[in-house]
Amino acid sequence: MPLKIIQNFDSSFTLEPQAKATLFELLTNESFLKQISQQSKCEQVEFTELLFQPVPYSSATPKGMPAEFENYHESEQHAIINVPPNFMFKAKIFKPSRLCAIYKKL
Repeated sequence: MPLKIIQNFDSSFTLEPQAKATLFELLTNESFLKQISQQSKCEQVEFTELLFQPVPYSSATPKGMPAEFENYHESEQHAIINVPPNFMFKAKIFKPSRLCAIYKKL
């Protein structure tokens, strides 16, 4: 089975206001923030309210994320997480099926 090379992938998405509010509430929950700070080996984290949809790996997107977010990947002051599937379900977000969130280490 040959590999299919994707030249262009539209990573744009729009969240309904209620879904976005629910998701942001889950992503800023105190116990979840503590869990992320422990995993990131820092004292505290803060949600930057930046979300992106992972994209297929390509020469233009070698990190699997839109190019405008790659500087966060290389930053020591930021942590990128996959949004837990149960958060997506609770917020009733089904398209896109996966999201990543960016946190700032404090």
